[in-house]
Order: sequence, then structure tokens, then C-alpha cells
Amino acid sequence: MLGLTVAQVRGFARDGFLTPAPGRGARRKLRFSFQDLVILRTAKALVAARIPARRIRRALKNLRQQLPQGRSLAELRIVAEGDRIVVSDGTTAWNPESGQTHLDFAVSDLATRAAPIARRTAQAARAAEGDLDAEDWYELGLELEAVEPGEARDAYRRALELDAHHADAHVNLGRLLHEQGLVEEAERHYRLALSANPDLATAAYNLGIALEDLDRPADAVEAYRQALAADPRLADAHYNVARLYERLGKKAAALRHLSSYERLTGGL
Repeated sequence: MLGLTVAQVRGFARDGFLTPAPGRGARRKLRFSFQDLVILRTAKALVAARIPARRIRRALKNLRQQLPQGRSLAELRIVAEGDRIVVSDGTTAWNPESGQTHLDFAVSDLATRAAPIARRTAQAARAAEGDLDAEDWYELGLELEAVEPGEARDAYRRALELDAHHADAHVNLGRLLHEQGLVEEAERHYRLALSANPDLATAAYNLGIALEDLDRPADAVEAYRQALAADPRLADAHYNVARLYERLGKKAAALRHLSSYERLTGGL
């Protein structure tokens, strides 16, 4: 599946990056988990990016030491940026070799400069709200998201006051609430978006993420399946379903979706 040699797989297992279980029978072949496949896929991607094998092993070793107990390497996104290895856990990015955090100063500086303009735009919209329809408020929310998420939430709520069936406004408001940690409220908006438009793959995918955060894996699988029914090429949904199927003990289904993910992302 991954195009790695037996020697490479044995090397990663020997270094402790994988957790194979002994198989049955006289030959006692090692049996690898879905998480092991994810780690091997990551290693293969780094090899393809021409990161030397010694650096990959050192970076993974450092990363294992940096992770809290109970966390798996498979939970992280590990990529090559030029000749650097960068790890992200969804909120923070860092270099596992140096331990340094990576910040996008250009985006941060832009947001700081644009915030006062965004606030003035929101104030002007409120002053002329009688002339704005639901789509106008939705478009304003899009403009405000990056620099004034609070104002963006208000704009999406105003759009929904004027059109309770505006599916995209429900999705975006749900995502902003989700980022605030208001997961149950986000779930409600994702479901309202799907009620308005059952084929909206983004709403179903975001709902799956929310349900995972609420520790409802079986419900999350159904949400991801709905997303894939609307958009079979949604690679991240295949990946998340595969991970959840592995957690639920459905290994054949997990491998099927992992194969779809690999095919859609270039077969790393």
C-alpha cells in the first residue's frame, strides 16, 4: 500500500515508532494497526520530500518525547516544508528537531492592521442594516472572519434572522462557534444547514468533527458518510472515517477508506 521496503518497515518498528502485535501461527508475522499505517505513510511522504532517513528517525524520536503520555504520532500532521520537518496538532505548529514554534507573522500582522477597518465596516453595516439582505450580511461575515471573528458571528446571526434557511451562514457560524469551544451549539447549526441543504458536504463533514469532539464516534461516522455521499472526493472525510472505523474495530472498512484517501491524495 505504501511502497516502503521490508527493511524500512522493520527499521521503524525496531526504533519504537510502530506498535505491531505478534500474529498467530508458526511464522508469527507482525500485525500492524491503522495508526501504524498512518505513521508509515507520513514517513514515506518525508522520504519522498528528500528528507534524509537519519533526520526522519531523529525527528520522530524527538516528537515521541515531546508528546504527552497517551498521545499517538498518528494524531498529528507531519509534513516537509522545504528541507524542514513541521508538525501541527491543529492549533500549534513546531519543528520537532529544534522544538521551535512556527508562526505566520505575515498573516498575523495583516490581521492586526485590518482589524480597525473591519470594525468600521461592521459599524457602517449596522447603521445601514435596513438596506441589507441576508446575502449581504453573509458576505460581510466572510470579509470579517479573518480579522474580527466576533463581528463575523454577529453578521452570520443577522443573516439567519433574515433567512433561517441560509445553509452557508449556518455552516460558517457553526465553525466559528466550534472554534470557541461551543461544540453543541455548533452541532445545532451544522444540522440546520443540512436540513436546508442535505447535499452540503462541508456541513456534514464539520458535523462529523463536532461529533468526534463530543465523543460520539458512531454518529461521527454517519456524518462523514453523508459528506462522502455528497462529495466522494472529500479526502479528509475518508481519512477520518478510516480512523474511526479502526477505533470501532471495523478494520476492513478502515483500510478501504484509507485506500481511498491515499488514492485521492496522490498515493503517498
